[in-house]
Amino acid sequence: MSKTKAGGTSKNNHDSPGQRLGIKVYGGQTVKTGNIIVRQIGMTKRAGVGTFLSRNYTIHAAKDGIVVFKERRVKSFSGRTIPRTEVTVE
Repeated sequence: MSKTKAGGTSKNNHDSPGQRLGIKVYGGQTVKTGNIIVRQIGMTKRAGVGTFLSRNYTIHAAKDGIVVFKERRVKSFSGRTIPRTEVTVE
């Protein structure tokens, strides 16, 4: 009888590349129309004036200007208010 188990069939050895999420342009920096400001999963940051939200929740600049991040209190489904960051282009 063998002392060790037969080799082969390894489990849990797959890996996927990172999604490169996060803030791409910080507050005070200039953007042009269509530039990506934030890549995110879900609405962790809100799109404000001068920005728009794409299908995958990416925030883009709707006009040329300077990026500004502001804290906002947003009402949740349960009625509770929770702080969220709003991204605007001025």
